[in-house]
This record gives sequence, C-alpha cells and structure tokens, in this order.
Amino acid sequence: MRGIEDPQDNLFSYVSLEERIPDNHPLRPIRRMVDEALECLSERLDALYADEGRPSIPPERLLRASLLQILYSVRSEKLLMEQLQYNLLFRWFVGLGIDDPVWDPSTFSKNRDRLLDAELSRELLQAVLAPARDQKLLSTEHFSVDGTLVEAWASMKSFQPVVSDDEDDSDSSAGGGRNAPRDFRGEQRTNDTHQSSTDPGAKLYKKAPGQAARLAYLGHLTIENRNGLVVATELTPADGYAERDAAIAMLERMRGRHRITVAADKGYDSRDFVEALRTKLNATPHVAQNDTNRRSAIDGRTTRHPGYAASQKVRKRVEEPFGWAKAAGLLRRPMLRGRETLTGWFNLHAAAYNLIRLRKLLAPDPA
Repeated sequence: MRGIEDPQDNLFSYVSLEERIPDNHPLRPIRRMVDEALECLSERLDALYADEGRPSIPPERLLRASLLQILYSVRSEKLLMEQLQYNLLFRWFVGLGIDDPVWDPSTFSKNRDRLLDAELSRELLQAVLAPARDQKLLSTEHFSVDGTLVEAWASMKSFQPVVSDDEDDSDSSAGGGRNAPRDFRGEQRTNDTHQSSTDPGAKLYKKAPGQAARLAYLGHLTIENRNGLVVATELTPADGYAERDAAIAMLERMRGRHRITVAADKGYDSRDFVEALRTKLNATPHVAQNDTNRRSAIDGRTTRHPGYAASQKVRKRVEEPFGWAKAAGLLRRPMLRGRETLTGWFNLHAAAYNLIRLRKLLAPDPA
C-alpha cells in the first residue's frame, strides 16, 4: 500500500544526537581525543576567565568548532555557523544540543581569537600528543625540521611607505577611494621602508628566486621521524634567517639529556646552524649537503654513517603536514591578521593533522 506523506512535524524527538552518529564514524575517535586533551587544559582555561560576570561561550566548544572548521575545510565562520544550524554531526562534535542556539559569526570570531593565543594553542598541541606518548608512538631521538610560506591576509596595496610623525601623509590615499588603482612600476619597495597598513607584522618575501614576492609569514614544524607527528611549531616574520632561528628555538624547547639527530633540507646547510646544533643542543646535524656550496658544513664524518641516509629519506615526511594544511586545511591564505592570532591558527592546524594521524595509529587491530 502506498504511504501517505504527512507534512505535520513531530512535536518531540526521542532520538538523541549521540544515537544518530554511527559508532564507526571517523569523527568519534577524534572527538574522544579532543575531549581528553581539553580535560587536561581545564585549569588553564579556568585561569582565562573571571570568577564573576555573564557566562561566556564555553571555551571547549570554541576549540572544537575551530578544529571542525579545519577538518572539514569550512572556509569562513559564517558558513561554519550555517552548518551548525542544520548539520547534526557538527552539532554533536561541538557539543551543542539539538535545540541550542547557534552563535553569531562575529561573536564566535571575537571569542575564538581572544581565546586562541600562541601559548594555549601550543599546550593544546602537546595535550593532543599525550596518547601517542603513552603508546610509545613518538621518537625521542630522531627529528626533522622545515618551514613554509604562510601568505598574509593583506593586499600589496596596503604595503605603503612608513611615514614618521613629522611627515605629511595626506597624499598617500589621494584619489579613487579606499581601493584606488596603484601603479607600482619603478617603485622600490622593501621591508625597511614600507609596511602593510592592515597587517604590520607581515613582510615582503619570496620563497625561491624567480617567484613573486608576497606579504607573508613563515610557519615552521618539527616532526618526530617514527610516525611523522608534529611535536613543535613556530610562526615567525618572513626573512632569510627565520627557518634556522626557528628550528633552534623549537629544538631548545624539546631539549632532553640524550643526543638527538635533526634532519633538514639544503636550506639549513649553514655553518652557524650546524655548529649551534652540535654545541648548544647536543644534536647530530643530518642536514642535506648543498651541492652548489663547495664549503658545505656537513662532511664525511656525518655522511658516512647509515643513519644519515635514513634521516634524509624520512625527513621528506615533514612536507606532509604542510601539504595537508594548505590543500585540505585553511592555511594557504588564512583570513586572519596579526602574528599572535596566526600562530594560534597555525598550531591548531598542526593539532588537527596529528588527530587525523592518531586516529589511524591508535585504531585497534582488526581481529
């Protein structure tokens, strides 16, 4: 018998969100790991809020929503709020009830940016790695480092001459309104004389000769070589020495008592960097030799050992989190400004990448 369509909605729903999500859904283990990490940060989150006043958006929901935005490549906060309005899977992951109101996009953005500073996001990354440490999935001896360009959310028109207090800047925006056409031909623009008016921390930089210079930051990662998990991050202004300085800073935070190896590409083949690894960090530099540099800092004392060849083979895994964050994530050109906010966003991408990797590494073996 043909069924009759009934347009009348049910007044009540007796199926919870928990029951609607399949037991084998890939977000279930990720949600469990995120909850465990946030539980470890509970006291840290308490310290960020006053004891009195109107209750804020729970910080756990803000962080879950931000991770969800990265995992599902939701390109804006407005679209994320639209998804939370009708997507039951998103509501379940964030922790919203089926009848809970969704936040205004600007309210969500302001609260998230205020919460997500560099230090807290770095602690979240380490909390996510706790199960991997418990299961002995992290190498404590062999690491790889690298950096990538993170394009700033600032146009080239905003890169204007720095005007001192006693100089007249009345002609800087003359004619055509706020988005007036500009002809940069013949104009010499450098980081010493110019600065972005919308993101002063962004620097004009190009990753390789022949490429166009862009306003950008540099993001740096350290991975452990056993499973390719990100163990340290850094985001710096873009300049020619940032990759080496950031690598030293990341490794100093991880320094232990035993000797380690550090693999890197040819860009790190610098005598100062290699010497700093050996003397300051008690590390063996497994840096790729620069073929164009006859005076390479890496000689036969290092390259003759089989561990050097193994490190050179494994170090290419450090490109995988960068590739995922830019292709599947939202790191190619984040719609955020300021180094502090971008650092938190960069660290969140590293945490999201680790969650995806850990979901497979911690999965029980099929019996």
